Amino acid sequence: MKISIVSGFTGKAVADGAFFRKNANGYLPLFGAESPEDVDELLNADSTCVNNDTFHPCICASLGGRGIGYLDQLRVAAFKMARLAEKKKLSPVFVPLAESTAEEFKAILDGLHFASYHFEAYKSKKPEHFDVEFEIAVDEQIDAYKQLAEVTDIEHTYVSNTKNLVNTPGSDLTPENFVEHAKALAEIAGVSVKVRDVKALKKEGFNGLVTVGKGSNTKPYMVTLSYSPAKAKKGTHLAIVGKGITFDCGGLCLKQPKSMFEMVSDMSGAAAALNTICAIAELKLPIKVTAVLCLAENRIGPDAVLPGDIFTAKNGKTVFVDNTDAEGRLILTDGLAEAGLCKATHIVDVATLTGAMVRALGTAVSGFFCNDEGFANEIKEAGDSTGEKFWEMPLEDEYADALKDKFADLKNTGSEAGAISAALFLKEFVPEGATWAHLDIAGTAFVTKQWKYNDYGATGVGVRTLIELARNMAK
Repeated sequence: MKISIVSGFTGKAVADGAFFRKNANGYLPLFGAESPEDVDELLNADSTCVNNDTFHPCICASLGGRGIGYLDQLRVAAFKMARLAEKKKLSPVFVPLAESTAEEFKAILDGLHFASYHFEAYKSKKPEHFDVEFEIAVDEQIDAYKQLAEVTDIEHTYVSNTKNLVNTPGSDLTPENFVEHAKALAEIAGVSVKVRDVKALKKEGFNGLVTVGKGSNTKPYMVTLSYSPAKAKKGTHLAIVGKGITFDCGGLCLKQPKSMFEMVSDMSGAAAALNTICAIAELKLPIKVTAVLCLAENRIGPDAVLPGDIFTAKNGKTVFVDNTDAEGRLILTDGLAEAGLCKATHIVDVATLTGAMVRALGTAVSGFFCNDEGFANEIKEAGDSTGEKFWEMPLEDEYADALKDKFADLKNTGSEAGAISAALFLKEFVPEGATWAHLDIAGTAFVTKQWKYNDYGATGVGVRTLIELARNMAK
């Protein structure tokens, strides 16, 4: 797909693209589009994209969708418009957006970019996709909107990179493979990299990763990426800590086989952290950022961690492993400690952490916890602007006692409030004085049927929200 930002009609287009919104009188054209005489026949409540090829084709996309905001309706409509243009082999498509706001313009570009993503690396015969060009007319706003289009293109490059990593089978993306991907991407973006192998992790006391990863033939790693621009905002240092379990069978507390294949996505947090910092660097946002990738496989093997084992975390607290399938929080203890050693003022950990969060909020909303009301509002606002819904959950201290163990300081399971217990466990390892948020994306990182503007597989959730968060923090 190609997007060309133009000042007006070029005469090259073979089809028109128009957005409509339904009101009491029918369908209202948006952004300066002309209304076809038969628009009421082209559009109805059950059909958001209809092609009229009796004359000059017009791809009409209507806004709608229960429970999603206006900008997300635009993303969905643009996604469907692009997929229809591809199916009908129409190019170029002329789309008038002269009357759009910057937010509306960017939302439409988001939808077009989402439509261009296909993961077919493992197909023996690659499907052919018709390459559509969109001519987006913006009149006198052309310079500002061209710049916004470039920003959007960079963001979606890294969203697609995230999806590619998450969709790659676990046997082909081991912790070691992930490290090589991180190095390559960091070099392109101009981000510095520090890699700790299992020997270094043991020496330095990062025992969460060592404990979880010792059942696998491919050993754990911690990757720390740093972006420190010359004109960074003083006094602000954002750290993004990503859970990177490249495959999770549950360890000796084996998962049910029915949906175990979805655990290919258990490194979504690390993929998001990696691609977020690289996007921030390429966008040259004036904020210091560190990303910590906690990479391990949770497998069964002769050296696998046993239920009942006790280890000492980096901050000195001892942990009783009650359930080997509650491993994500164990490796994140190391990531949080590393963020503290890097002297981050603000820490966001992002992880496919608990099935309890999926049961609580489903696949459309990510839950998050935060120790600062102002920072929580910033995260919520960043998510709202990108169409990624985040709902703040309570750090309910009443459940904290359930994490206490008879032999160790803590155990890795708590009360029946599973997502809250996991967050309370992580809170025990947050560096003193740091503003912290925990994003649980277990339900939203991977979908098994098409959802909004995402096909089957990885959604890339978190990347655009974290970029927006960093952008706002840098102001």
